[in-house]
Amino acid sequence: MKPLLSVKNLRMEFGGLVAVKDVSFEVKKGEFIGLIGPNGCGKSTTFNCISGLLQQTAGTVEVFGEDVSNKRPDQIQKLGMTRTFQHTRLWKDMTVIENLLVPPRKQFAPNAFLSLFRGRSRPAEKERLANAFAVLEQLEVPHMAHNLASELSGGQSKLVDIGRSMMGSPDLLLLDEPVAGVAGPLAMKIFTNLRELVDTTGISVLVIEHNMDFILRQGVDRIVVMNEGEVLMVGTPEEVKSNRAVIEAYLGGAGGEEE
Repeated sequence: MKPLLSVKNLRMEFGGLVAVKDVSFEVKKGEFIGLIGPNGCGKSTTFNCISGLLQQTAGTVEVFGEDVSNKRPDQIQKLGMTRTFQHTRLWKDMTVIENLLVPPRKQFAPNAFLSLFRGRSRPAEKERLANAFAVLEQLEVPHMAHNLASELSGGQSKLVDIGRSMMGSPDLLLLDEPVAGVAGPLAMKIFTNLRELVDTTGISVLVIEHNMDFILRQGVDRIVVMNEGEVLMVGTPEEVKSNRAVIEAYLGGAGGEEE
């Protein structure tokens, strides 16, 4: 079976700066994968190349077996992949449930917002609304449905942002630091919900995190470790913890608490 996501020899240059150097890894169906590394190591640049926000200098990105190297973000999204960004992008003057009914920005065609309210049958509208409430139930926050987004804490906003990305029932979900700035208990809850989501639906999740100690304890299947734009290793949490190169480059003095 082909992987849902295949990144091969990905390279991204900005002028004379090489931000990503020949990065390769795969995400299979039903996997929960961590993409880990200190800030500035190329994680978000890799995400931006995968999702079509950046045109890579070299290498290939295949989503569901299709080369997406020259596709727009909305075209990649239609294949069944959705992503979030490190900074939440909610409509502050709308309620949580209304935010879930609006497609994530920059991932749909320009007229997508209007398309929500044009030409939809009443049964389709009811189905989408029911789906939105089901997503909130899945994330264990149905009580926030009618709260304004401006009333939410940082962690709650992250949950709603994840909920928005789930509305299209993607097969592959890319999350860019979903617990950045989130208090410990809520951060653990978010990862617990993600693990349950993978186990119950078969969705694949690729999540960026810079805190090695945190992600090693959060039930991911495999971890892609990046350092200085390159993949240092790919392995299970146990393999990562015992890898000498990772210990020296990341867990040791050079990278243990890098922010």
